[in-house]
Amino acid sequence: QLPVVESGGGLVQPGGSLTLSCSASGFTLDHYAIGWFRQAPGKEREAVACSSAIDGNTDYVDSVKGRFTISRDKSRTAVTLQMTSLKPEDTGVYFCAAQGWRYSDDGRCPSDYEYWGQGTLVTVSS
Repeated sequence: QLPVVESGGGLVQPGGSLTLSCSASGFTLDHYAIGWFRQAPGKEREAVACSSAIDGNTDYVDSVKGRFTISRDKSRTAVTLQMTSLKPEDTGVYFCAAQGWRYSDDGRCPSDYEYWGQGTLVTVSS
């Protein structure tokens, strides 16, 4: 089991910035693909950003491109999601998910994740 935990959520005004962090106590994450997902009230969960295992290739949903950045810290123990120019429609519970390296993923973000955090709430409102 990988004890994935998110942190950094909160209330921010439109146009503001927030950084979320994903970590797993006692584990380094470089051999795990990390995905950030969000679920807005009354909507289905959607993938927001991901970083593939080992290679660290990234991908983003179109609605956050140019505003959100996923990155791995040098300690290899956390993956952050820097969110800028936040909009009310970015509001939701943000989840971090992890999937161990698989040959079949071929350096890309996986289509499924085994380990999930409990989520952290991001509210963008004036």
